[in-house]
Amino acid sequence: MRCDYKDDFKVDYSSGALHITKGSGVEFTVQDSDIPSNVKACLTSAVSRNNCHELRAAAKAFTGSISKAFDVE
Repeated sequence: MRCDYKDDFKVDYSSGALHITKGSGVEFTVQDSDIPSNVKACLTSAVSRNNCHELRAAAKAFTGSISKAFDVE
């Protein structure tokens, strides 16, 4: 399933990978096996419901978990 949004954010969850782009400056691909199970469940739910709002929320949850991994305390 692929969704394109008005702010140039794009999410594609198919073929065993999550692909996220934002404009021409951000392009990110992660294999299905590297996606946490809670995020994968949300992505799968979005696809089964054909819901782009849900797909975007799941993609943002995943990217948020990455930025948290780099936070230094």
